[in-house]
Amino acid sequence: MALGEEPATGAPEDGAEDEALARGGALEAFGESAETRALLGRLRAVLGDRAAREGALERFRVIMDKYQEQPHLLDPHLEWMMNLLLDIVQDKTSPADLLHLAFKFLYIITKVRGYKTFLRLFPHEVTDVQPVLDMFTNQNPRDHETWETRYMLLLWLSVTCLIPFDFSRLDGNLVTQPGQTRMPIMDRILQIAEAYLVVSDKARDAAAVLVSKFVTRPDVKQKKMAGFLDWSLHTLARSSFQTIEGVIAMDGMLQALAQIFKHGKREDLLPYAATVLECLEGCRLPDSNQTLLRKLGVKLVQRLGLTFLKPRVAKWRYQRGCRSLAANLQLCAQSQKASKVHVETPDSDGDYDVPEEVESVIEQLLVGLKDQDTIVRWSAAKGIGRMAARLPKELADDVVGSVLDCFSFQETDNAWHGGCLALAELGRRGLLLPSRLEDVVPVILKALTYEEKRGSCSVGTNVRDAACYVCWAFARAYEPQELQPFVAAISSALVIATVFDRNINCRRAASAAFQENVGRQGTFPHGIDILTAADYFAVGNRANCFLVISMFIAGFPEYTQPMIDHLVTMKISHWDGVIRELSAKALHNLAQRAPEYSAAHVLPRLLSMTQSLDLHTRHGAVLACAEVTRGLYRLAAQEDRPVTDYVDEAAVRGLKHIHQQLYDRQLYRGLGGELMRQAVCVLIENLSLSKMPFRGDIIIDGWQWLINDTLRNLHLISSHSRQQIKEAAVLALAALCSEYYALETGEADPARQEELIQQYLADLQSPEEMARCGFSLALGALPRFLLKGRLQQVLAGLGAVTVICPEDVSFAESRRDALKAISRVCQTVGVRAGGAPDEVVCEENVSQIYRTLLGCLHDYTTDSRGDVGAWVREAAMTSLMDLTLLLGREQPELIEASVCQQVMCCVAQQASEKIDRVRAHAACVFMTLLHSDGSPVPHVPHRGELEKLFPRSDMASVNWNAPSQAFPRITQLLGLPAYRYHVLLGLAVSVGGLTESTVRYSTQSLFEYMKGIQKDLQALEGFGGTLLQVFEDNLLNDRVSVPLLKTLDRMLANGCFDLFTSEQDHPFGVKLLSLCKEEIRKSKDVQKLRSGVAAFCGMVQFPGDVRRKVLLQLCLLLCHPFPVIRKTTASQVYEVLLTYGDIVGEDVLDEVMAVLGTTAWDAELPLVRGQRNRLCDLLGVPRPQLVPKPGTR
Repeated sequence: MALGEEPATGAPEDGAEDEALARGGALEAFGESAETRALLGRLRAVLGDRAAREGALERFRVIMDKYQEQPHLLDPHLEWMMNLLLDIVQDKTSPADLLHLAFKFLYIITKVRGYKTFLRLFPHEVTDVQPVLDMFTNQNPRDHETWETRYMLLLWLSVTCLIPFDFSRLDGNLVTQPGQTRMPIMDRILQIAEAYLVVSDKARDAAAVLVSKFVTRPDVKQKKMAGFLDWSLHTLARSSFQTIEGVIAMDGMLQALAQIFKHGKREDLLPYAATVLECLEGCRLPDSNQTLLRKLGVKLVQRLGLTFLKPRVAKWRYQRGCRSLAANLQLCAQSQKASKVHVETPDSDGDYDVPEEVESVIEQLLVGLKDQDTIVRWSAAKGIGRMAARLPKELADDVVGSVLDCFSFQETDNAWHGGCLALAELGRRGLLLPSRLEDVVPVILKALTYEEKRGSCSVGTNVRDAACYVCWAFARAYEPQELQPFVAAISSALVIATVFDRNINCRRAASAAFQENVGRQGTFPHGIDILTAADYFAVGNRANCFLVISMFIAGFPEYTQPMIDHLVTMKISHWDGVIRELSAKALHNLAQRAPEYSAAHVLPRLLSMTQSLDLHTRHGAVLACAEVTRGLYRLAAQEDRPVTDYVDEAAVRGLKHIHQQLYDRQLYRGLGGELMRQAVCVLIENLSLSKMPFRGDIIIDGWQWLINDTLRNLHLISSHSRQQIKEAAVLALAALCSEYYALETGEADPARQEELIQQYLADLQSPEEMARCGFSLALGALPRFLLKGRLQQVLAGLGAVTVICPEDVSFAESRRDALKAISRVCQTVGVRAGGAPDEVVCEENVSQIYRTLLGCLHDYTTDSRGDVGAWVREAAMTSLMDLTLLLGREQPELIEASVCQQVMCCVAQQASEKIDRVRAHAACVFMTLLHSDGSPVPHVPHRGELEKLFPRSDMASVNWNAPSQAFPRITQLLGLPAYRYHVLLGLAVSVGGLTESTVRYSTQSLFEYMKGIQKDLQALEGFGGTLLQVFEDNLLNDRVSVPLLKTLDRMLANGCFDLFTSEQDHPFGVKLLSLCKEEIRKSKDVQKLRSGVAAFCGMVQFPGDVRRKVLLQLCLLLCHPFPVIRKTTASQVYEVLLTYGDIVGEDVLDEVMAVLGTTAWDAELPLVRGQRNRLCDLLGVPRPQLVPKPGTR
C-alpha cells in the first residue's frame, strides 16, 4: 500500500534500507546539465562508431534513471534537450540512423518524465503535420530495432492533431495529375493509427493516444468516429485472447476505446456506449488469463458507465470542513467553535433516470473487485468510487452494500482486498456516509487481522495492508466527531497491527495510518507518545515490535487488554513457529502489565488450548503458559510474594498435568512431537524457575523422563530443529535440578545424584553422536551441588568423548559439545588451589583439563561436510580462554608458564590458518587473553612486544575475518621465537591454500617479513631451521605437507633464501632436498607430485651437490608413470633453465632446450626413457637405473 506519506524526517539513517529511502528524495536539481548538453551535442560525431554510440546511449540512460523518483527536476531542462534532438530530426540532411538515435534519446526522456508532460513540448504548428506524416512513409513497423522512432512519431502526431483548423483545409488540391488522387490527411492519420494499434511493440500505446486525440476532434468525429468504432468492435469481436496475435489486437482496441471514452464528449459517445458495452460483454474478458486485458476491460467498463451517467457532483456526499492539521492538533476552544455540523442534504435529483446498462457496469466492476490481480482490483475500486459519485443516494448506498458483501469468509482474499480498496475510494470521495460507518468499521477491523492458512504459509498480507489504507483514508475523510464512537476499536486494531503483524509492510502501513489518525483526528489516546516509539523505522524489526514496543504501548491501559486478547486469539495459534514463540514472550512481558487479567482470564484459556487437536495451537499454548507463569512469578518476586498468590490452585493443577496429558495422548511422537517436546521443555524450565510447589511430586519424574528421552533420541529429530530442542532440554534440566533436586540443607539427594550422574556418563558412550552431544551438554548444565564429589568422574567422561577413536572419527559435534560442557563445569564448580579434585578445579586436576583442551586444537577431521574439526577447534579455544581467565582471576598460581605458552602459541597458529571464521575467533581469543580485564594472565610469552604489536584498540578496530587486515598483523609474530613455529605452521597452510584472497594476503605478508630479515643471516637461519622443523614434523601429513610444498615453491621463486644460495651445499638446501624426496616418494597424489616438482625446480638455485641431486630427481620424474607429471616436469625444467642461465653450460643449453621442448613426454615410457637418458648425459648427472621389482628374475 502506498499511503503517500514521507517517512518522518530526522529519523536515524544508519541502516542500508534507511539510506536507500533517504536517497529516494535526496536530489535537489538536475546536476548533469552540462554533461547532458555535451552528450546530445556530439551525437553526429559518435554515429559512425558503434561502441561510442552505445556508450553515449547507456550513459544518457544512467543519468536519466537517477531521476525516476524525482522526474520534476528535469522540467526546466526538457525544452533545450528536446530542441537539440528535434534539430537533428528536422534536419533534412540527417541520415536515417541519426534520426533513430535521436528518437531513442527522446524516448528515454519520455520514459522518465512521462509522455503527458512531454507531449506539450513537441512543435504543433500547422506546418508540422505534413513533415511528421512524411516521416511515417520511411518507417517499417516490423523493424524491432527502431520502435522508439515510431513511438515518438505517433506521440508527436497526436499533438499536431490538436490544431484548431479543419483537416480538409490542409489537403489542397487532391488531384495532382490526371488519374492520380492523393489520400486526404484525415484518412492518412486514421490509416496510420489503425495500422499501429495492432503492432506488438510499445508503438501500440502511442497509437491509442493518437486515436483518442484525433477521433474526438469536431471535424473528424462527424465523418470517422462511427467507422472507427465499428472497425475496432469488429476487430475486438474477431480476436481471441487464446492466441498471441489476438491478445495484441485486443490490447490495442481496448486501449483505444478506453482513451476515446476518457477524452471524448459524453453527448458524442453516448449513442455508441450501449453497443460497445454489449461487445465487451461478449469478449468474456474476465475468463482471460491476460492481466492487462482484464485491467483494460475494467477501465473501459467504468468509462462506459460514466458515459451513461450525467457528470455531476452528488449533493448528498459527505464533505469534511477543516482539513488543517494544525487545527486538529491544537483542539482548542476556538477550533471547536469553528467546526461545522454537517447535515446530509436530501438528494434533489431523486427523479433522475439511471439507464439500465449502469447495473451491468456496476456488476462487472464488482466482479473486477474479486480479480486475482491487484492492478485489476485497484482499477475496479476506482471505478466503483467514480460511478457512485454520479448515482442517487439510494443507489449509491446499494453499491456500498454490495461492496460489503465482499467481506464474507466464504470469499477469497482477493475479494477482501478489492473490498478494502473500494471502501477506501468511497470514503476518500465522501461517498461513504457516516451512517454507514457502524457497518463498515467492524468489517475493516476484521480485515486488519485477516489471515488464511494455505499449505505451509498463508495469504492475507495484501488485505491487511489495504485495511490500513482504509483507516488512513477515513482519517482524512471524516470529522473527528463522526469517528469518535469507533476510536477505541480502530486505535487498538491499528496498534495491534503495528506491533504484532508478521509482515513488515503491514506494520509500516499500520504505523502510517495510526500517524494519519493522530494528526487528522486528534482523538487517538496517547497518539504522539505511541508514534514516537512505533515510527516507520522502529517497526522494521519484528522482535523489537513484539518485545519492546509492545511493552511500552501496554503501559497505556486502553491498549493492554486488546493486545493480550489478540495474542491469545490470533498469534498463539499462528502457522509460523517464530511468531508463536515471539507471542509467548510478549505475553510474558504483558502479564506484568495486567497480572490479574492474565491470571484470571488468560491462563485458564491457554490451559484449555493446550489440549487442542491443532498442533500449532497446542504448541503455542504450552509456550504461552510457560511464559505467562514466569511473568507472574517475576512480578510476585518483586513484591516478595509466592507465585501462588497470582496463580490459583486450578491453574497450578492444570500446569502440572500438561505433560501427563500429552504423554497419555502420545503427542510426543512423530513430527508434531518435535514441537511439543521443545514446548514442554520450555514449560519445565519456566515452571522450575518460577518455583512452582511441585517438590517431591511424581510429575518431576515425568519431566525428567521427557528430558532424558529427548536427549537420547536427538538423532531421530529433524536436523533443522535438533539444535533448538537440544538447547531447550538442557536449559530445562538445569532449572529442574536447581529447584527440585537439592535437599533443604543445600546438598544433593545422594540417590538421585548417583542415578543421574551414572546414567549420563553411560549415555556419553552411546553409538549415536547426537546422544553424546545432548548428554555432554546435560552434564555441563548440572548445578554445583550435583557435581560435588563427582567432578573427576564427570571430567573423565567428558574427556573421553573428546578423544578421536577409529569408530567415531566423524563425531565432531559431540567433541565440540563435550568441550563446551568441560568449560561450563569448570565455571560451575569454581577454582581453589588446595581443594579436593572431586569438588573444584585445583592443582591436581587443572593440568589434565588443559591437556584435554589443548589436544582438541589438533582436531583437523574432514568429511563430506568439509573441515568439521574447525567446530572442535573453535570450542577448544573458547574453553581455553574461559578456563585461563577464570584461573587468572581467582588462582593465577595454577597457570604454569609452559601451559600458558602452549595456549598462546596454539591460538596464534589458529589465527594464521586459512578458514576466515576460525582465524577471526582465534584472534579474538588471543587478544582477550593478552588484554584481559582485571588481573593480567601470568606467563604470557613476550607480553611487552605483544602489547606493542597488538594494542588494545585493535580488539574493536580490526576485522580479523578479512585476510587483508589479519595476516599483516599475525606475521609479525614470526619475529618472536616462542611463536615462530606455530605461526609458520599456520601460515604454510594459508600461503599454500586455494582461496585467492587468503593466498594473496598471506603471501604478501610473509614476503614482507622475509624482506625485513633478508640481510640478517642469523635471523634467516633461525627462520629456515623452524621451517624445516615444521616440514619434518608434518612429513606425509598431506594437510600440511602439500600446501607447505607450494609455500616453499613461492618462497624460492621470490628469492627469500638468496643468502643461502651463495654457499655451496648449504645445510638448509641439503635438508630441504631430503625432506622433499621423502615426501613425494611412492606418492600417487598428482597434486602433491606437481607441488614437489615445483619445489625441486626452485631448489636448482642451490649450487654444488644439492643442484646435481635436484637435477637427478627431476630426471627421475621425467619418467614418472603418470604422463601428466612427465609433461609438468619437462615444462617447469624448461622454464627454470630459461630463468637461471648458469645451471647448464652454454655449449649444451640449446640441445637441452630442444630435447625438453620437442619430446612428446606423454608418449610410451620406453620412448621417453631414451630422451631422458640423453638429457642426463647433457646435464652431467648419472642415468637412473631400472630396479627390478621384488619376486621377478
